[in-house]
Amino acid sequence: MTRTLLFALFLSAAALVPVSAQQATPAVKVPPGVVRVTQVEGVTEYRLANGLQVLLFPDPSKPTITVNVTYLVGSRMESYGETGMAHLLEHLIFKGSKHYPDPDKEFTRRGFKNNGSTWIDRTNYFSTFQASDDNLRWALGWKADAMTQSFIAKKDLDSEMTVVRNEFELGENNPSRVLLQRSLATMFDWHNYGHPTIGNRSDIENVRIENLQAFYHRYYQPDNAVLIVAGRIDESRTLGWIVDTFGRIPRPTRKLPVFWTVEPTQDGERDFVVRRQGDQQLVFLSYRVPSSLHPDADALGVAEEILSDTPNGRLHKQLVESGLAAQVFAFALTSRDPGALLFGAVVKKGDSLEKARDKLIEVVETTFAKQVPTEQEIDRVRKDSDNGFERVLSNPETFAVALSESIALGDWRLFFLARDKVATVTSAQVAQVSQQYFRRDNRVVGMFVPDDNPQRAAIPVAPTPAQRLAEFKPRAAVSGSPPITVKNTLACA
Repeated sequence: MTRTLLFALFLSAAALVPVSAQQATPAVKVPPGVVRVTQVEGVTEYRLANGLQVLLFPDPSKPTITVNVTYLVGSRMESYGETGMAHLLEHLIFKGSKHYPDPDKEFTRRGFKNNGSTWIDRTNYFSTFQASDDNLRWALGWKADAMTQSFIAKKDLDSEMTVVRNEFELGENNPSRVLLQRSLATMFDWHNYGHPTIGNRSDIENVRIENLQAFYHRYYQPDNAVLIVAGRIDESRTLGWIVDTFGRIPRPTRKLPVFWTVEPTQDGERDFVVRRQGDQQLVFLSYRVPSSLHPDADALGVAEEILSDTPNGRLHKQLVESGLAAQVFAFALTSRDPGALLFGAVVKKGDSLEKARDKLIEVVETTFAKQVPTEQEIDRVRKDSDNGFERVLSNPETFAVALSESIALGDWRLFFLARDKVATVTSAQVAQVSQQYFRRDNRVVGMFVPDDNPQRAAIPVAPTPAQRLAEFKPRAAVSGSPPITVKNTLACA
């Protein structure tokens, strides 16, 4: 199952059935002030008075429990000069909080597996551990304290900067990541989807701790988060412990900012080249596509799979089997705002990158539009999708983390809706969206060319005005000289 089919959770959830019309779970004791909202396939949603959304997914067949908190904040919410802050917080949250100043010791003693991830529309943190009441209560207490009481201290920022900087360097030395980022930056003129989640180097290295703390206190609040507990749990007891920990956090009074930037329609093909040291050639072919909430995302996900699957996909047959490329792949920027769909090819060093580029464009924009998907291709995608969703649902940890993507789109139930929608996509729909979005004037082509001696022009740091004027000596005034006016034609009136 591709990233698109798993995470591009497509359409609104308005059609989903409310809990009142489903089989309820009367055995679960709901504490005062807690509302049972809905239930889908064993997952029950509750809402606390402070706005926290809670999802419980009991699975007694598993020996572990996973606790995941997803915050509705990612790189899309970062301001000018503050790129990378959501990712920095991902590192600092694990550094301790008011009542849990050194959580690492307990992580080790209890055998916790912790991790987090930052993306464009969300950040999530999860812990997986052996199922026990004591472990679960401790995990809930720590995550509740981390939500609003984390230190976010300057000393921790300084010590973690080496790790973040190394992560940044790894990305800068990875040809595919560099080309992906340049593709998005070329595609998005105004929207923050054009910025990498790890941020700009100068923003990362110079971020002010007070700015980072303000970002944390704005977004890390119960009304902007979803708590998921999955695995071997008793639902009633777990709900009570959640109220005892997260329920104590007051509902915030601040209002979250509204983002209104809309990227204009692309008005012509865009091409760029990256020249760096490397041992492989790459070409990326990218197109702007609607939000993952749009109905067209269903068919676009199927189109992506038909084109990029290995070894059955059309790109593999046309580029790899013909020797034009060593590998093909695709990547979907699943997103709440309009995103992107990228197709890529790895070309052996010494082979023609231009021939691979031309064939890639031909297959996606011309051949695929004329030769509609066959029923065999559609059926293969459906089977792969079903198998992928079954694997996710059978693993509480994978499922709890995967729900972060649908949460970022606005509703966790979109996960199930996406699974069901794949079965309804037709060949005609795939052909229609392909013709609509895989077009020349909506295209961005990027090529990574290995070059041991790139002809770069490093821009030096400018001196201050005071330094420039240190030896300045004004001339004597000349009477009667007319004033000189210089018009800046680029400035706004």
